[in-house]
Amino acid sequence: MEVLDLSEGEEAGIKGAMLEITGEYAYGFLRGEAGVHRLVRISPFDAQARRHTSFASVFVYPVVDDEITIELRDEDIKMDVFRASGAGGQHVNKTSSAVRLTHIPTGIVVSCQQERSQFKNKATAMKMLKNALYQREVEERERKKAAMDAAKTDVSFGNQIRSYVFQPYTMVNDHRTELKVTDVQKVMDGAIDPFIEAYLRKFGASEAVA
Repeated sequence: MEVLDLSEGEEAGIKGAMLEITGEYAYGFLRGEAGVHRLVRISPFDAQARRHTSFASVFVYPVVDDEITIELRDEDIKMDVFRASGAGGQHVNKTSSAVRLTHIPTGIVVSCQQERSQFKNKATAMKMLKNALYQREVEERERKKAAMDAAKTDVSFGNQIRSYVFQPYTMVNDHRTELKVTDVQKVMDGAIDPFIEAYLRKFGASEAVA
């Protein structure tokens, strides 16, 4: 796993992040994680120790096969450069090495600041943009199919796919498969295999990518 981009929250935590996960069948295993994830816990930032509900929206993009043609014209791409922020510290911040690409026809924006080299960051951002455009095409086909599938719902904050509850009880509940796990901390530490397996058993054949 490699962190491609990360933006910190205004007060604490992470506002957004882009990760690249590699491995055999990585997209096939992780595509079921796309959707809204709901967290219920006692907020560590609340002096009155009240229970808070937070949401995280997850998107999973496949790595574009080199044989798949995604047209990227220079005139359709706006590039901005800026100084990287975060753990890179003083060495990263000396030059404007971070890159942000905007695909004008679609409005898709990607950014990368992992390297000190602007050239390397641009190359990675171009790869991210190709992946996003590929996924957009896939989603367009799936959107047409979804019109005939009443069981599918839009990805929105009112339609969470999984809840992680720390208070008043401990439970991780996948609302699609009805799988429930009581050890929330273990799941938060990365033990999501049971949820992946349950999703694939229930939806794997019907949602397989042709």
